[in-house]
Parts: sequence; C-alpha cells; structure tokens
Amino acid sequence: MKRVVLVIAFILIGFSARTQEGLKVGGNVQLPVGDTDSFYSYGFALDVAYMLQVSESFDAGISFGFTNLFLKNEYKELGFYNAQFFPMAASGRFNIIDDFSIGMDLGYALGLDQGNEGGLYYRPILGYNAFNKGQLNLSYSGISVKDANITFSTINFGILISLFCGCS
Repeated sequence: MKRVVLVIAFILIGFSARTQEGLKVGGNVQLPVGDTDSFYSYGFALDVAYMLQVSESFDAGISFGFTNLFLKNEYKELGFYNAQFFPMAASGRFNIIDDFSIGMDLGYALGLDQGNEGGLYYRPILGYNAFNKGQLNLSYSGISVKDANITFSTINFGILISLFCGCS
C-alpha cells in the first residue's frame, strides 16, 4: 500500500512540473436561464479539475464537482426540492492569447436530489488569467435531463485557483 501511495505522489509531482497543468479548484455563482429560471432563483457550484498540458496552447483533463440550484420559495411550499447534481466530465482548454482561454467540459451530471436522474452535462467556458495561479471565468452550463424533458441551464461567474502546479 505504501508503494502505491509513493507512486501516486511521484506521478502527481511529475505532472505538476509543467506550466499549465495540475489540480485546479473553483467555485461559481449561477443565474438560471431558459427552462430553469421559472423555478430556481440562483445557484452555486464547486469544481475540481486535473489538467494535463497536451501542447503549448492546449490542456486536457477531467473535472467533477457539485451544483446546487435553489428553488424559488413558492415551489418549496408545494414540496419540491433544490436541484443538485454531481457533474463528471472530460475537459479541454485552448489558450487563445496570453491571458485568455476558451474551453469545454462534456460529460454526465448525476442527479442527487429526490427524483432527479441527471443527464448530459456540457459547459463552454471563457477564462481570463487575472492573477498568478488564478482565473476568472464566465461560462454557460446545461444539464439535459431526458426523462424530465428539461434542461437545467445557467450562466456562471466564477474563479478557478491552480493548486499543486508548476505555474509561473
């Protein structure tokens, strides 16, 4: 078991030696749009990603997180719940110029609340490297729940912090 932990530690240290890759954590506030804004007032999300530098201008990796959309008060009184998801996705980021990047997360969001089966998760992202090891981002996220015939859509404003990386 100790060998496995050491191997994983050396792999993570080796991965973090490149400039753009590593473990990233973030959070964002969400404004519901489309089908979602009739029932939900706002939301928040927490994200964790691990990115690998594929080329000088492209990073790819995996991401997962937690999303909670807060139900409007009038629907709480009817016995409905906040919408909660656990998104899991493949992630890609393309550095278009020095401080700006565009990207996409694509995967599945597991529904966590009662009666929520989850669905296809997609999230295009625009990022701005505002400070050392940190990024401000603007994104749209959609979770298409097939059985409910609804898409949980939000516009997101957030921050992403790079941990354990060789960032400059």
